[in-house]
Amino acid sequence: MNTHPDEPRPSVPMGSTPAPPLLLRATLITGASGALGGALARQLAAPGRALLLWGRDAARLAAVAADCRAAGSTVTVRQIDLADTTAMLVALAADDAILPIGDALLVAGQGDAVPAGAVVEPPEQVARLAMINLAAPAALAAALADHMAARGQGRILLVGSAAAFHSLPNAPAYAASKAGLTRFAQALRLAVAPLGVGVTLVSPGFIDWAGGGRPVPRLLLLPLDVAARRILVAFAAGKGHAIIPRRFAALRLLDRLLPGPIRAAILRRLRP
Repeated sequence: MNTHPDEPRPSVPMGSTPAPPLLLRATLITGASGALGGALARQLAAPGRALLLWGRDAARLAAVAADCRAAGSTVTVRQIDLADTTAMLVALAADDAILPIGDALLVAGQGDAVPAGAVVEPPEQVARLAMINLAAPAALAAALADHMAARGQGRILLVGSAAAFHSLPNAPAYAASKAGLTRFAQALRLAVAPLGVGVTLVSPGFIDWAGGGRPVPRLLLLPLDVAARRILVAFAAGKGHAIIPRRFAALRLLDRLLPGPIRAAILRRLRP
């Protein structure tokens, strides 16, 4: 489902010259039909802001777009599956040609774990998580960074996970894919910072949303709207890496400091 953006009709005084189109910038949000992507889109929506919303679920994407338009944003939606990286990059080139992307929030991702009663994850699940959580956002970020560097400005947000800091036996593919994305984001930031492009990595812990089904203590759950707000604060501040909430930074440090056998014993207990 592709739609063209709403046509803004600014008032231009007679005899004046309209601003060049390249001065306009769009904000891309992938995973906009998901809980976190939708929350970020709704919090960003404001008069004068052009939002480019990508997602897989057409109905939820339309609902998010309607809320953002009601808040005054110009909205373009694209129903897309990022597992098809060729189509993804073609879509990016087409959308960026219509309205250059100044900010990109790459939120789309999937979580999964070892099935009940199994020892390891199915290989198909491992491949799928590696594609959705690492290959797709990394390829998209590389293409965006190239476009932005040519224009001398732009910002990219990559959403990792606090799971990237731990060897989780109950979710090895998820943890590994997010660990790879973490390293990629840090390297990309170093490469493009001198060219005017900022890269922010946010590593959230457990985010609470309706239907999330998180079997974790409430103390470790961060409300969805709070998580979205903190992510946007980190992005606006141009932080290289933000771990939210901060207690997960302490857990990361603890993981590093614990002796190997003790760490392994604790992590094994996390298996379902």
